Amino acid sequence: MEQKRILITGASGFIGSTVVDKALEMGYETWAGIRASSNKVYLQDERIKFIDLNYADKKKLKEQLRDFAGKNGRFDYIVHSAGITKAIRKLEFDKVNYEQMRNFVDALIETDAVPDLFIFMSTLGAIGVGDEINYTPLQYDVTPNPNTAYGKSKLKAENHLKNIPDFPYVILRPTGVYGPRDKDYLILMRAVKNGIDVGAGFKKQILTFIYIYDLVKIIFDCIEKNIYRKEYYVADGDVYTDTEFNTIVKQVLQKKHVFRIKIPLWIVKSVAFVSEKMFGMLGKTTTFNTDKYKIMRQRNWSCDITPLQRDLDFQADFPLKKGVEETVKWYKQRQWL
Repeated sequence: MEQKRILITGASGFIGSTVVDKALEMGYETWAGIRASSNKVYLQDERIKFIDLNYADKKKLKEQLRDFAGKNGRFDYIVHSAGITKAIRKLEFDKVNYEQMRNFVDALIETDAVPDLFIFMSTLGAIGVGDEINYTPLQYDVTPNPNTAYGKSKLKAENHLKNIPDFPYVILRPTGVYGPRDKDYLILMRAVKNGIDVGAGFKKQILTFIYIYDLVKIIFDCIEKNIYRKEYYVADGDVYTDTEFNTIVKQVLQKKHVFRIKIPLWIVKSVAFVSEKMFGMLGKTTTFNTDKYKIMRQRNWSCDITPLQRDLDFQADFPLKKGVEETVKWYKQRQWL
């Protein structure tokens, strides 16, 4: 049986590198799309093949794709997880997450290199704020209205894919992704370990999660089951209040006494604004910015995963407590926690 060829863009990142691991495990000819400056700490397997595609210049990108196809053939599958989640200037989100993705897709079409499936890693944030009165899950008939620059850029990219007739896409919109290699939830877990549990706002907040290995399983199930022109909200199927989530983290870390602090949203907003401006003046990005504030302010992250369960027979292998246990174990092994 011929070995299938897969490209994972953004392969040096948390999600991308984990997809690379699974592709190798499943026997794919695995190509990691990275920049020359990318950190290869999680890309050490000698079977990995590397490619540095110039998404910013469509003419050069087309030359690269033609050259690659002439030597190797086209990619059978592409998982596009390249993108940015924070930026110094808001315009950079559109430039990288939308315009460069559009260049890539259009170049694939114009060089007759369209894969059998193009999986686009979007975000639940591309839909916008859910029902914060009755806390009903996000449905598929809702009109997207993202409230962050990141979410808006991902929605533009989604719409570009959907407007191309017969383009073989799958759009995945994961909620909060956590697991080994992630550094965002690490910050929260370090705070709990140090005896502090910080919450933003006083109104009830519903959270959802997806463990990285469950997300990766979904990606390859889409490939194996020949899913075509579909979009999915991605979560593990359970919902938690922010208090319930923090309780699980405390249990796993075996912290009995943790000081709970609830910070008013207006203070969170002010600090996020100052943080963004200060880091911007230094020419640096920061995770705690005005986009992050809008995410923290949002009270309902529940979503309907019935289509995922129906089409892929999805059931999470890692419910939250199990996933947190595995994540903490990994952090401790590497002395991150």
